[in-house]
Amino acid sequence: MIPYGHQLIGEDDIDAVVQVLRSDFLTQGPAVPRFEEALARYCGAPHAVATCNATAALHLACLALGLGPGDRLWTSPITFVASANCGRYCGAEVDFVDIDPNTWTLCPQALERKLVEAERDGRLPKIVVAVHLCGHSCDLRAIHALSARYGFRIIEDASHAIGARYLGEPVGCCRYSDITVFSFHPVKIITTGEGGMALTRDAALAERMARLRSHGITRDPARMSGPPDGPWYYEQTELGFNYRMTELQAALGTSQLKHLDAWVAQRNALAHRYAAALDGLPLTIQQVTPDCRSAYHLFVIRLLQGRGARPRREVFEALRASGIGVNVHYIPLYHQPGYRNPGAAGRCPEAERYYAGAITLPLFPALGEADQDHVVQALRGSLQPPGTSS
Repeated sequence: MIPYGHQLIGEDDIDAVVQVLRSDFLTQGPAVPRFEEALARYCGAPHAVATCNATAALHLACLALGLGPGDRLWTSPITFVASANCGRYCGAEVDFVDIDPNTWTLCPQALERKLVEAERDGRLPKIVVAVHLCGHSCDLRAIHALSARYGFRIIEDASHAIGARYLGEPVGCCRYSDITVFSFHPVKIITTGEGGMALTRDAALAERMARLRSHGITRDPARMSGPPDGPWYYEQTELGFNYRMTELQAALGTSQLKHLDAWVAQRNALAHRYAAALDGLPLTIQQVTPDCRSAYHLFVIRLLQGRGARPRREVFEALRASGIGVNVHYIPLYHQPGYRNPGAAGRCPEAERYYAGAITLPLFPALGEADQDHVVQALRGSLQPPGTSS
């Protein structure tokens, strides 16, 4: 089975982890700050806070921005559940903004229409989570302009987009957002096994996220409620969590980061090869806008529905039967029981159209051309109506 995504681990990565295993620190040592500094330098953001996973980083980002009961968080419906769950963890109400029909990311025009209605009804969001689907950045400049007018904060869910660029700068520089979050799950572009990172230009936000990831505890006397009992003393200044990244994860991440640009280049080459091979088939692919360089975490096709077209499920199952581990990214979040809203589909018609035909094809740096050709040939065959030959 050819998987839709797969990690790439080299001897240098293994050596980096073994070095930590032979050191004095398995957690709370020097490796995590090194990884934070390396990624902050790569992205051009002053501050980075490593976490045990990207979901934790999203939660910390919401808390640092003051999200709580009575507030509202908006995000794209075409994303993983964590992009919305981070709002619910804080007791906030979650709602969805439709996607752009070409890039499949959160649509600024749909956002503006929804903001106009929300201002009229007194229900403006406190936070908008802009999801960089498949590795392609949202139109952040347009979203940022709306935030200046309507007063919401912006979190970039860049779980798919480390190594991507927007308007000539790395995704993660936070030029048009308050906080950017990356994921290092094994199917992502670089991995730490599990892991996440929050980047920001705001020192106060970084300090609060760093404190909250470690139980809300401080050893800084200036932040305590009174004089410390002695040099051993610490104080929990607010309710926090154990969201720390281990030294082993950080060492792996620092090692993987050295390969990031080469792996993103390889993903782009494979994506362009797919695009050429699939030209003329009854499907569309994500359009990359001139102001973006996608990191191509995922390569999604959207089957065109019409007379004589094979249903998406039949195509999906035929590909699986051919040894190709296709997937679907994603089911609109308002279809999930925890978010189910019968009226949401009407408000997000582009998300519905996307979901009706979406299939994720295999894409990862080690995908060979022969395997990619097998994927294309199997897809061509699966699109043929039953009883016809290719």
